[in-house]
Amino acid sequence: MPTRCSWANPANPRYLAYHDEEWGVPCHDEVRLFEMLNLEGAQAGLSWETVLNKRDSYREAFDHWDAEKIASYGDAKVAELLANPGIIRNRLKVAAAITNARAYLRLKEETGGLGPYLWTYVDGKPIQNAWKHLSDCPAKTPLSDRISKDLSKRGFKFVGSTIIYAYMQAIGMVNDHCVDCFRHRPLRGL
Repeated sequence: MPTRCSWANPANPRYLAYHDEEWGVPCHDEVRLFEMLNLEGAQAGLSWETVLNKRDSYREAFDHWDAEKIASYGDAKVAELLANPGIIRNRLKVAAAITNARAYLRLKEETGGLGPYLWTYVDGKPIQNAWKHLSDCPAKTPLSDRISKDLSKRGFKFVGSTIIYAYMQAIGMVNDHCVDCFRHRPLRGL
């Protein structure tokens, strides 16, 4: 069995697959970038494993993260989402996904999307860290502070610096696999 980061729950195959195949892998797919931004926000106050276990339900409930559709959600759709046990039924988080869809569409007009916008912050190349222990890894950085501030100014919600750093890890802008993890070596995009 390969050595993994200590946070990867070996009892959850979905979590292991996420660790092994997604986390820290550079992503440029706009739908996935938008999805992960919203899912990281949905995680606030919860464990990532809880959100990950609901990801398929989120995809279904939020029209496979089609920002155009989500931006047009009205009261009836919000009520439907808040009644859906497959997602986290938090009014602020549901409202944030709709607000984020609208902000995303504006960002897409201005910059081409989350991919072009985000990857300019790291000159198109992931930051490759070399943490020995999970406890060495920061919860946020000056870069996540900057991105968080800018996304907030652009109207995005649930984009605090800690959420943005987790997002940067999830989409591979940062490779924070610990040095003894088999996924530590620089990773290629999906």
